[in-house]
Amino acid sequence: MKSAFRSATILSGLILSFTTQHTALGADKLEGIPEGYKLQYSQNFEKPDSIKDFLFTDAQAWRLSKDSDNTSLELFGKSKYNPKDRSPFNIALLADRVFGDFVLDVELMSTVKPYPHQDMCLFFGFEATNKFYYTHIAVKPDPIKAESHAHDIFIVNDAPRLATAKEVSNGVTWGDKTWHKVRVERKVADGSIKVYFDDLSKPIMTGTEKTFSSGYIGFGSFDDLGKVDNIKIYSPKVASKKTFFFQKAAIE
Repeated sequence: MKSAFRSATILSGLILSFTTQHTALGADKLEGIPEGYKLQYSQNFEKPDSIKDFLFTDAQAWRLSKDSDNTSLELFGKSKYNPKDRSPFNIALLADRVFGDFVLDVELMSTVKPYPHQDMCLFFGFEATNKFYYTHIAVKPDPIKAESHAHDIFIVNDAPRLATAKEVSNGVTWGDKTWHKVRVERKVADGSIKVYFDDLSKPIMTGTEKTFSSGYIGFGSFDDLGKVDNIKIYSPKVASKKTFFFQKAAIE
């Protein structure tokens, strides 16, 4: 009798444990990731050839960087790159796939001393070197919206970058060599763009833009330095398409 009771108790415990874990996993999956989205790309840079997934405005300014037991993609030097229109200089572009609707999760670190325009940037809807969106995440936005060059969602459309965000926060705290979780959400149909910094419950900037639909996704900075790690891109679909806009990294 005791044996039967014991078996039933163990079975109940196993069922409860499975149910709890299943519920937790389901909750994690639903947290900001729409139904029908799948993990289409993941990169933690632990493999030496992971850098081959990217093209760079200047390959000599990027490297795989190891700290203790973690490896990341590091922008360690100023890129020798002169875009046709005023826009960021330091870009690492995921080179072989394009996304329309997506949720991008990534960890970013700024490696420069804090100052008002200290930034890291994320690029998307990238159709050409003079046609793309990017979000410039900085310590402070510029005081006059019409002249904003910092902490905003920008469009480069065969002209110098133009701020487009409808709402922006008062800035973020990058600190000095501190990792932060950043998310960008993009929906093509309504043009919505949302950017989150550490707190995924409230965006630090939002906007609406329908000029570009699908495009490449990238990482970098306007003219600062920093690191990129643990990239995850969720999307209902992804199209394979190679770009040769920029430079390949040299693999040592």
